[in-house]
Amino acid sequence: MLIHEKSHNRPVELGSYPLEALTQDLSIIEQESQRPAIAGSLYLGSEKKLAQASNAYLGYLAPFSQGDIVPHKAPVPDSLERRSVDIKGAIYFLDASHAGICKIPQNSCLTNTERCEHTFAIIILVAYGRLPEQENLAYEWLSGVEHDIARLRCVEIGASISGYIRNLGFEARSHFEGNTLLDLNRLAVLSGVAERTENQLDVQSPFLGKSFALAVISTNYELAVDIPYKTGSRVGQFSHWRGISGAMSSREISRRKKRQSHLSRYPMEQVKRIDRPTTLILDDEVPRVPKRAAFFARAAHGDLGAKAQKEVTRFAYKHPMTGGMMPLLRTLAGKQEGEVTQLQSTDLTDPNANAKALKSLAYHLGADLTGICEIPRYAWYSHHMDGREIETYHRYAVVMLIDQGHGTMEGASGDDWVSGGQSMRGYLRGAEIAGVMSEFLRAKGHSARPHTQADSDVLHIPLVLWAGLGELSRIGELVLNPYVGPRFKSVVLTTDIPLEIDKPIDFGLQYFCQNCLKCARECPVSAIPFKEKVMFNGYEIWKPDVERCTRYRVTNQKGSACGRCMKTCPLNKVVTADGSILHRVGTWLGVHARWLKPIMVPIAVFFDDWLGYGKRNLVKKWWLDLEVVDGVCVIPKATNERDIDVTRDTSGDKSPVGYYPANVMPPPNSTEPVLINHRDAIKRSAEVETVNAAFTRHNNKGAKPEHYIPTKNI
Repeated sequence: MLIHEKSHNRPVELGSYPLEALTQDLSIIEQESQRPAIAGSLYLGSEKKLAQASNAYLGYLAPFSQGDIVPHKAPVPDSLERRSVDIKGAIYFLDASHAGICKIPQNSCLTNTERCEHTFAIIILVAYGRLPEQENLAYEWLSGVEHDIARLRCVEIGASISGYIRNLGFEARSHFEGNTLLDLNRLAVLSGVAERTENQLDVQSPFLGKSFALAVISTNYELAVDIPYKTGSRVGQFSHWRGISGAMSSREISRRKKRQSHLSRYPMEQVKRIDRPTTLILDDEVPRVPKRAAFFARAAHGDLGAKAQKEVTRFAYKHPMTGGMMPLLRTLAGKQEGEVTQLQSTDLTDPNANAKALKSLAYHLGADLTGICEIPRYAWYSHHMDGREIETYHRYAVVMLIDQGHGTMEGASGDDWVSGGQSMRGYLRGAEIAGVMSEFLRAKGHSARPHTQADSDVLHIPLVLWAGLGELSRIGELVLNPYVGPRFKSVVLTTDIPLEIDKPIDFGLQYFCQNCLKCARECPVSAIPFKEKVMFNGYEIWKPDVERCTRYRVTNQKGSACGRCMKTCPLNKVVTADGSILHRVGTWLGVHARWLKPIMVPIAVFFDDWLGYGKRNLVKKWWLDLEVVDGVCVIPKATNERDIDVTRDTSGDKSPVGYYPANVMPPPNSTEPVLINHRDAIKRSAEVETVNAAFTRHNNKGAKPEHYIPTKNI
C-alpha cells in the first residue's frame, strides 16, 4: 500500500508522544522499591464554579471505578504482550496523553488506607487543556481549574477501562486523586510515563512537564509491563521536530500553541463563509418531526421487526469495551437537566466575547471543532417519546464535534467489532463536555442544556450545518467537515446567553460528492444513493435508505454497528502538520482553489483508490475481536474484514432507495409497532420532487407536498 505519511506505521498503542524513544533504565525499579510507602491525602481542588461543575460530573462517573465482575472469563489471548496492546490501545483511543503498565510493589500501597491486593497497575496520564488568552473571558473561568478538568478525564477513562476489564471477567478498580489506595506518582514512574523531579516528591513528563493529572487501574489481569525511562532522558530536538516514528512532532505541537484558544487545531477560519448552506432548504416547509420517528427508536418499538427490536437493545453492548462505557453514558443522560442559580452573573453580555469564551472552554474540555448558530424552528423535535409536545426554549446552539479517532479508523473495516466503541466514545465525551459547560452556565444564572445522543430535544444535523461545521454530503443525513471528513460525533448545548453566530461554509463539497461515489460503492447494504439529489422533507439531499442503514447497524452479525461510509470517504484523512504533504496540499486546494475541482476531483478519487485509502491498516488494529452473547464474552463467529471493491457496480439500478417522509412517520405517541413496508418506500420515489421542481414550485407560491405533513398523535 502506497501511503505517504510517517504516522501510517505507528501503532495506536504507542500513543501520540514518543515515550518509546526515551532511554530505558531498569535500575529505577530498584530505586523505587527502596522508597518508603507514603500516606494518602485529600484532594484539594479549585473552588471556582467551573471546578464545581467539573467535580459534579466526576461524582457522576466515579462510582463506575468499581463494580461487579462478570462470572465467566473472556477468551483473551495467552500473550501478555497482545493483552497490553489492547489495553493501552483502548486508553489512547480514549485520548489519554500517556499510558503505561507495571507491577504493583508493596510500597505503592498507601499506609493510611486498606491494602490493594491487585498485582498489575495500568497508568493513565491526561495533559491539561490550553489556558485561554488573558483577555478571553474563559481565562478567568479556567485559570486554576486545569487540574480538576484533567482529573475528570482521568476518571472517565479509568472507569471505562476498568469496566472493560471487569467485563472480561477479571478484577479491576480505578484509582484517582482523592480516591486511591495506591501511590499514583510511584506507579507513573515505574510504568515509564513519568520521572521524579529534583525534590523527589513530584513527578513530571519530558513532554508535558507537570501539567497533567493521573489515574491508575489496579487489576489481577496479567499484562506485559513497561520499563521506566532514565531520569533526564530526552529526545533529540531535530528528531522531535520531524516526528519520531510517526509520533506527534514538535512543530505540530508548536503550531497548535500558536493558534488562538477559541480556534480549533484546524483552520476553519480560512474556509469560505456564506449566508445559507450550499444545499437548498425550504425553511417554511421543513416539518418538525417527533422523536418516535428516529429510526433507532423505530427499531426499539418493533417497527423493523422482532430481530431488530431484540438487537437494538444489545448492539451498543456487544463488545465488552463498549459495555464498559455505556453505564457512564446512560448516567450522564440522566443529568442533563438542572436548576439555574437565581443570581445571574453580569459578565456574559457581549455576544462576541461569549462566543469566543465558550469555544475556548469547549476546546479545553476536549471538543475537536465548535460552531455556533441560532436554532431554526425545524431543528427542534416536535414531540417527546411519550407524545408530549416540545416547546422551543432556547435561541442559540453551541455545536461541538468529537473526532472518532483517525488511527483506530485506519485499522478498522468500519463495521467490525470496534465500530460501536467509536460511536459510544464520541457520545460519552460529548455528554461530558456539554454537561460540564451547561452545569457551569446554570451556576452563573443562565439557562443551558446539553443535547446528547441519549437524550436530545434537537436534531443535530441542521445545527451542525448552520453552525458552519460542514456541508451535507452524499452520505446523506451527515454533514461532512473539510478537515475531519465524516469522522465525528456531535453534541449540542443550547442556551439564551447572547452569542455571535457562525455562518455556513462552502468548500466545494457538492461538486466533490456529485463526482465521488466511493461511500455509496462501499456501503455494505447499498443504503447510500448513486443517483442525483432530491428534495426530502424540505431539504436538498442525497437521501439515504435509513431503514437499510439502521437495520444493518443494529443487526450486524460480524461487528458492532457500522461506519463504512466514514472509513472509506476520501476526506477521512489527517491534515495537520503531521499528515502527509499530499493530503495537506489537496485539502488546501480544496478550500482555497475550488475552481480547480473539475480537474482535482477525478484525480483525487482515482488516487484515493490507487493508493489504497479505505483499506484496513492492520498496524493500527489494537482491539480484540470479542462479542458478548447472553452475558458471556466469546470469540465472534465471524468478523467483517472488508477492504475496498473498485469493481462494484455504481449505477444504483439494483438497489433503489426507499423513502420515509413525514406523512408515513409513526404517530408521536405510538407505543405499538408501526411496521415498515420497504417496497412501498421504494414506490414513494415517484412522489419525491427534484430540486429544480421544488425550487420553482416554492418560488411560485405553490402548496407544499402532502408528504411533508407529519403524522399526528393517535
